Amino acid sequence: MKNILLVCSAGMSTGMIVKKMEAVAAEEGIEAKIWAVGDSVSAEHIPNADVVLVGPQVRFLVKKLQEMAGNKPVKAIDMADYGKMDGKKILHMAIDLIDTN
Repeated sequence: MKNILLVCSAGMSTGMIVKKMEAVAAEEGIEAKIWAVGDSVSAEHIPNADVVLVGPQVRFLVKKLQEMAGNKPVKAIDMADYGKMDGKKILHMAIDLIDTN
């Protein structure tokens, strides 16, 4: 099971990305829990995540979230992938980060 946390300013815009990622995971038989939260509650969710993906609109939070996450990977989602809502590319980026950590 892969636990993938997405963080954005309010947790709403990434909600659509989560749905796309979940659909790809289901199609490809990947067991994953994927959820999105706003930055204000991210500290509560990081302990349950294997990787933290950050919405490009709040990429300035990467350093802060990395400090909270310790040795867990934290990375901003590419602006183009986010804009296209490319759930497949974002999902596989998350899995690669988990597998190489």
